[in-house]
Amino acid sequence: MGDMPGPYVVRGSVSLPEAELMWRFSRSSGPGGQHVNTSDSQVELRFDLARTEALPPVWKERALERLAGRLVGGVLVVRASEHRSQWRNRETAAVRMAGLLAEATAPPPRTRRPTRIPRGINERRLREKKQRSETKRGRSARDWS
Repeated sequence: MGDMPGPYVVRGSVSLPEAELMWRFSRSSGPGGQHVNTSDSQVELRFDLARTEALPPVWKERALERLAGRLVGGVLVVRASEHRSQWRNRETAAVRMAGLLAEATAPPPRTRRPTRIPRGINERRLREKKQRSETKRGRSARDWS
């Protein structure tokens, strides 16, 4: 097996620094046959979001705020155990981590600027409404005289 594929890009030129990723391996539940009892295929990837220098300060602040519920002492933890091979679980965990950070550091959506309804449209609506009411009024069987 070769090295882990290149840097995991969060967004733009910012990527997860390999040095700041902490890996832990353990036995995974699920399929695997006889091999399952001897191999540590479950992967736990930790990234210290509170102390990292890899993210721009604005992004870091945003991520800390948005991921507050998932952080344990400022550390973001991602687990992967879907695959039988540790290698593929490492891939999955790193990609998931990068995705989480990309989502958490994304700029907030632009605020909606309310638009005014053109006067003509409003007048037409009221005109049609009045016409409809006249039509319905004409249907009543009352004798007005």
